[in-house]
Amino acid sequence: MAQIQAIKGFADLFPAQSRVFQMMEARAREIFPRYGFGELRTPLMEYTDLFCRGIGTETDVVQKEMYCIPDSKGRSMSLRPEATAGVMRAYIESGVHARESVSKFFTIGPMFRHERPQKGRMRQFHQINCECLGPKEPEADAEIICMMMDFLGSLGLHNLTLQINSLGCSSCRPVYRKTLHDWLARLDPALLCEDCKRRMETNPLRVLDCKVPACKEATAGAPVLLDNECPECREHFAAVLRHLDAEHVPYEINHRLVRGLDYYTRTTWEVVSNDIGAQGSVAGGGRYDGLVAQLGGPAVPGIGFACGMERLALLLEGRPQPESRPDFFMAVLDPSCRDAAFGLTQKLRHEGFSGIMGYESRSMKATMRQAGKSNARCALIMGTNELAAGTVIIKHMESGEQEEAPLAEVSARLTAE
Repeated sequence: MAQIQAIKGFADLFPAQSRVFQMMEARAREIFPRYGFGELRTPLMEYTDLFCRGIGTETDVVQKEMYCIPDSKGRSMSLRPEATAGVMRAYIESGVHARESVSKFFTIGPMFRHERPQKGRMRQFHQINCECLGPKEPEADAEIICMMMDFLGSLGLHNLTLQINSLGCSSCRPVYRKTLHDWLARLDPALLCEDCKRRMETNPLRVLDCKVPACKEATAGAPVLLDNECPECREHFAAVLRHLDAEHVPYEINHRLVRGLDYYTRTTWEVVSNDIGAQGSVAGGGRYDGLVAQLGGPAVPGIGFACGMERLALLLEGRPQPESRPDFFMAVLDPSCRDAAFGLTQKLRHEGFSGIMGYESRSMKATMRQAGKSNARCALIMGTNELAAGTVIIKHMESGEQEEAPLAEVSARLTAE
């Protein structure tokens, strides 16, 4: 019978890898509440229309990358390719906007995109997302960027570049979009890739985001969005930069940064690392003031960001991570001792100690070898003599010293270890 393998682009995370993800999640749950964010858990699957309306039908995500499944009534459902649209749906459906003027959520979990797997990019990947709904002021933009950089810094990641841009609003961006389209139309079509030729008609701003070297060279002289913004957008962006300067958060203005999703307005940003190759973006976000209304809710401004956990894990490779080290390994030298050893193991666990039960009865040499592999601080050794005396031998694995202790005193001895 053929062996069943994992689906391409879907990875297993064993304890060593999971510990890195747990550490990132712990940092998020430590830092985000300082800024007033609470955790929201949304479904992995939503109706496809949510993503078509929220992300945009002309995006690569919707056109090429979603996993869509029909239900029994023929309605299309999709595994979520990103988190923001689902958060917006929950926010609108629950009526949270009627109960509070500002809502701050963070989400942690898997996303799904059908694209070519490569280093740092999987078909099932994990993201940490933050969404702030309600405030339109530039202080909210600066605050969430500062929070994101605090989080990345808490992971020990400092060799990062914050790239920032402004995409304008519903008033000035359409004017710039036409200006850019007309400029692109005057280029020799042979200079652009097929994707850019299509994007030029459907979403001209995405041409600026193309990674093909020939396209980047051909559009080097394209009109700059910041030069075409309305006074309100220009003032908003200047205030964001002023706050970042005051907090000593370094940044680079990237005129080509437009992000891949249609809903972004005004402030947008990415955090880039040069340490993980072509897939160098580890976090990104922006303002999306029209998204809630676009999905059928009230006209509530919003801003948020996402961090790709697999890419952050690549940056953390080789860095020392806290090990999971049990307090004890319960070594059983004779089958007659198993009941007592099992009872002691459970008692110690209930008292807060972590321990591993040695199920098989082995020789002392084999038992100590197994205890060493467990990386436990102590080995608790029980044989027929200890069972009769109501004691256990405690061997301190690092020093090699050992002592005999009554069963009632084992907890105190482990605490003193």
